[in-house]
Amino acid sequence: MRHRHAGKLLGRSYEHRKALYRNLMIALIEHKKIKTTLAKARAVQPEVEALISIAREDTPHARRMALSKLASKEAMRKLFTFAPTTYGGRNGGYTRITKLGPRRGDGAEMALIELI
Repeated sequence: MRHRHAGKLLGRSYEHRKALYRNLMIALIEHKKIKTTLAKARAVQPEVEALISIAREDTPHARRMALSKLASKEAMRKLFTFAPTTYGGRNGGYTRITKLGPRRGDGAEMALIELI
């Protein structure tokens, strides 16, 4: 039984899942929206929301925390340029997931996750 086991495993090991989340977060910050599977979009959404909440206040500590999650200085700089101005007065709800329908090859449910 999976009682009290939070989060989705996505059929990957811990390291692979962590790298997947990091890459999805970097791509989302750089491109403002990405097309991925619905399961991946739902899994990475809370991570991105927490990262943007950290980036709302531009302090050295917040930058270090964001860099530890992103591991990309360019993405971190970009996040800290738009997050305080865009999301300064908003408490959560920074992303939107839109369903796109099944993928042609394998029928996986696709989704568009974007920064609002």
